[in-house]
Amino acid sequence: MQTRPDLKRTANASATGLLPNRWDAAAFVLIIGLLAMMVIGWRESSAPITALQTQPVSLDPAHLPGYALRTTLRMLAAMVASLLFTFTYATLAAKSRRAAQLLIPALDILQSVPVLGFISFTVTFFLGLFPQRVLGAELAAIFAIFTAQAWNMAFSFYQSLRTLPGDLTEVARGFHLSGWQRFWKLEVPYAMPGLVWNMMMSMSGAWFFVVASEAITVGDHVIALPGVGSYLALAIAQQSLAAVGWVVLTMVVVILAYDQLLFRPLVAWSDKFRMEDTSTGRAPQSWVLGLMRRTRLVHRLLLPLGALLGWLARLRLTPAFARSAPVNPAPRAPSRQVDLAWNLAVLALVLYLLWRLVAYVSTGATWHDVGQVLGLGAITLLRVTVLIALSSLLWVPLGVLIGLRPRLAERIQPLAQFLAAFPANLLFPVFVVAIVHWRLNPDIWLSPLLVLGTQWYILFNVVAGTSAYPNDYREVAANFGIRGWQWWRRCMLPGIFPYYVTGAITASGGAWNASIVSEMVQWGDTKIAAHGLGAYIAQHTEAGDFPRIILGVAVMALYVTLFNRLLWRRLYAYAETHLRMN
Repeated sequence: MQTRPDLKRTANASATGLLPNRWDAAAFVLIIGLLAMMVIGWRESSAPITALQTQPVSLDPAHLPGYALRTTLRMLAAMVASLLFTFTYATLAAKSRRAAQLLIPALDILQSVPVLGFISFTVTFFLGLFPQRVLGAELAAIFAIFTAQAWNMAFSFYQSLRTLPGDLTEVARGFHLSGWQRFWKLEVPYAMPGLVWNMMMSMSGAWFFVVASEAITVGDHVIALPGVGSYLALAIAQQSLAAVGWVVLTMVVVILAYDQLLFRPLVAWSDKFRMEDTSTGRAPQSWVLGLMRRTRLVHRLLLPLGALLGWLARLRLTPAFARSAPVNPAPRAPSRQVDLAWNLAVLALVLYLLWRLVAYVSTGATWHDVGQVLGLGAITLLRVTVLIALSSLLWVPLGVLIGLRPRLAERIQPLAQFLAAFPANLLFPVFVVAIVHWRLNPDIWLSPLLVLGTQWYILFNVVAGTSAYPNDYREVAANFGIRGWQWWRRCMLPGIFPYYVTGAITASGGAWNASIVSEMVQWGDTKIAAHGLGAYIAQHTEAGDFPRIILGVAVMALYVTLFNRLLWRRLYAYAETHLRMN
């Protein structure tokens, strides 16, 4: 009995497909390294909390690789939590008009609340969940990093859902996609290019708060988790410039590592979701993504996972947050009673919170304090507005230049991530010495510190918008000879406008947050303060005057919310109605 040649060839091909090649060897090194990181991180998190006292943070540079590993794991865990938050919170806000009335103002307030404020409320909670274990402190640190990442990503995803092209929506209805299918097959892919760039910005921006998240104060005790942030805090406390230099070098290595191993593959992978009919011919490249595509055994092993994810995306589920309208919706009477009940419930909640706020603040503040805080808030508002405008004039054209050239973006991307991740508070002593030496005006020369770390939100979002701009539109503009200012006014600026608004909102909120540490700086015994709401909150935080602290934070949230509602939300609405790519 002879074996059929076609069956023999199939058997040989199947057997060959299971044999690893040289690319599999390199891929296995990366996969085993990732698994080893997760195992080490879990083992260290499960240790007794007394281990942090028996093995305190040391300035020995030999410990920095291990500290960098722990910090990176915390930031990646916070990134996963931020993605889950984004897919639920932002989608619910974009899909439900009633929910948006509550969720979007809440998001405005959350991004204006200082990260240090979240830590004071959450440390005790997480330590209570896992008493006498490092895991409680780890979760508190991860949550603090989460608050530095989630708001920007949620705004980006919300903007993408609100500006989804109408023709794509009609196609989804024509195919009778359920809400779940539409979410994973249309909305998430459409939002992915912009979301990836905002993930990069969130990851880099979280470095600013790593020091506060890894050196946690609980009463009279300080819990210093092993990490780059706690190492930097100890270096600043001991005024060790050599240790600060080692931190900067470590940050460069870590940022290059997750740029090459995580974000550059994501940028190259998300490029396939660009909304266009023609190819640019200059798609971004990633050696890690190319490595995985050339593997043989790893590719076969990942096929079942891909099939499972595809099956989940094809399920005909219709959750409330992903509901899509029917093809021929039947006319419904306006639910005025439901709207009225919902508005009354929201108004009652706001009035109750306002009553509790006034009752607490009145125990230690007067009407004179209220007037003073409103005036200081106006000064900070002016400062933030001018700096955001100047940053926009600089980074919008540069962001378009980078976004139109994928090869240039690949070179600029790590540098931009490092500059965005560089802890701005390391530059505070330089500003203090310069202001004292030349007797400069602190109200002017401390102002750039507000946007030193937040201006990059504008750059990253403009790059994301330019990268997502359809190549079809570029070719049409080139064929019609549209160039110069007309090209900017008619083509590029309308195309990137929704992304710019997202970046400007997050940059503005971040600048308000940074004002607390930027309007009052200190180096040694020298302390310099500018007039503003941030300096007011910092001064009363140092004095432990909680009623005035709450008053300052409440006024800051009020200014941010009103500014977003009166300016940025109107620009969002304009983008939704006039700048949709239909």
